Amino acid sequence: ASDTVIKQIPRLLGPGLNKAGKFPSLVQHSESLQDKVDEVRGSIKFQLKKVLCLGVAVGNVAMSERDIFINVQMSVNFLV
Repeated sequence: ASDTVIKQIPRLLGPGLNKAGKFPSLVQHSESLQDKVDEVRGSIKFQLKKVLCLGVAVGNVAMSERDIFINVQMSVNFLV
């Protein structure tokens, strides 16, 4: 969507998109769409409210130990 449409979305649709985690992101014409998709799929979002504990999946059984280590490191760095 264009910049003008993106700016109107929060006013029109309210917090529903943010709660669902479906808020659209801006992609410039000069950016590769595949790179943007990979960036969004590779990002994580933590949302802590009233609890002090956090449970997050950082890997699966098919991943190597090194990949899981990198995911844990990136998750902790994001929080700090």
